[in-house]
Amino acid sequence: MGNFKQLVFASTLIAITSTSLSATNNAEMIKSIMKLRADVEGLYTQIDENKDNYKAQMKSYAMQVADNEAQINRKVTALKVANAESAKIEEQIVKRGASTNDLKPMMIAAIDNLEKIIQGGIPFKTEERIADLQKIKTDLKSGNITQEKALSLVWASYDDALRLTKEIGVFKQQIQIGEDQKLAKVAKIGTAMMFFLTPDDQVGYAQKNADGYEFVVASDEKSKKQIHILFDALQKQIRTGYFSLPNALIIAGVK
Repeated sequence: MGNFKQLVFASTLIAITSTSLSATNNAEMIKSIMKLRADVEGLYTQIDENKDNYKAQMKSYAMQVADNEAQINRKVTALKVANAESAKIEEQIVKRGASTNDLKPMMIAAIDNLEKIIQGGIPFKTEERIADLQKIKTDLKSGNITQEKALSLVWASYDDALRLTKEIGVFKQQIQIGEDQKLAKVAKIGTAMMFFLTPDDQVGYAQKNADGYEFVVASDEKSKKQIHILFDALQKQIRTGYFSLPNALIIAGVK
């Protein structure tokens, strides 16, 4: 009898344990299924969101493409208008050039006259200034520039020549001292006097003689000191005041 009770108790315990394990497994399975279902729903939601984002992005790209095409069309139209205006201006220039042929001899004579003035004046960058005038003359004769442009350049050259008469400053240029060519600093006092200072500390002034100009090296200490003081003042932007200078007036016969 005692063994029977023990057997019944054991059977009941096994049944209870099996039921408990089955319930636990079912709960975990349900939980797993619910999680999977939630993941699937999340994926569907993400897919929908991605679709919406893709559609919005494609719409944005389409709008950008349309805007770029509109800008290109506007630029093409503007370019066509500009080309048309340019063609009109070129035609007008040709017509004006054809109707003003009588200005060419006058301008060439003006250039020749200015060349003589430069060659007979202060020896300040003479070769460069003459070369600029020669280029204007060559371009005018060959038709590389219009007569209107040539007239503007000749006028500017005369204006520059007038400006030099009152300009005071320090510049650099090649000068001839005896048989030597040197790149020197030059102090120009309008077109009345011109002094020089070489890298090897030679100082002097430009002097006119029967054959043109020569650069004379100052030999006495007083003149050297006066020229050094002038250069020092001009390099400090001091252009007004009293200066004692060697007699270097660029006038024929004056020494």
